[in-house]
Amino acid sequence: MSGPISLLIKLSITLREDRTKSYCLYNNFINVINLFNRIELELLVLRMKIFQQQIQLSQRRRGFHLITAEVLQSLPQIREINTGICQVFIQHTSASLTINENADPTVRKDFEMYFSKTVSENDPEYLHDDEGPDDMPAHIKASIMGASVTIPIRNGRLALGIWQGIYLCEHRNYGGNRNLMVTAWGE
Repeated sequence: MSGPISLLIKLSITLREDRTKSYCLYNNFINVINLFNRIELELLVLRMKIFQQQIQLSQRRRGFHLITAEVLQSLPQIREINTGICQVFIQHTSASLTINENADPTVRKDFEMYFSKTVSENDPEYLHDDEGPDDMPAHIKASIMGASVTIPIRNGRLALGIWQGIYLCEHRNYGGNRNLMVTAWGE
């Protein structure tokens, strides 16, 4: 018999016989365990897949827009991942991302109404207004909503709930095209 199990048996026998020998054997046992952990980690890294794609979304009007299908089309390799994570990151400071209701479009309209009332334009106290009255409010809204979303991957699919979708939150009247970095990793 060889391997970690025989080493464990020897360790328990030696524990009864000689404390000095058992201490050395215990250290050897720990070294073997650490070696197995390193090998297991290396095997995990070999099984790990990492995919990344930058995508450009066409200009959209101000509001909240479902982009789940575009994200999935940009990175079809998600199907190769059984268990993993997908992160979608927006490379802008005046638009944001979130996950919410994907069925009823009035939810997206209500989001826009709420944020327009909560973070109003034309505030005379805003100093940063070089690009117009929606400039600073767009930055504030983007900071409130966030620049990225993280979604679990299960069996080659985004593990979103049945009513969930990824939103592009466009906070500018004329924001232009928006760049996203989509990264998926797992095994």
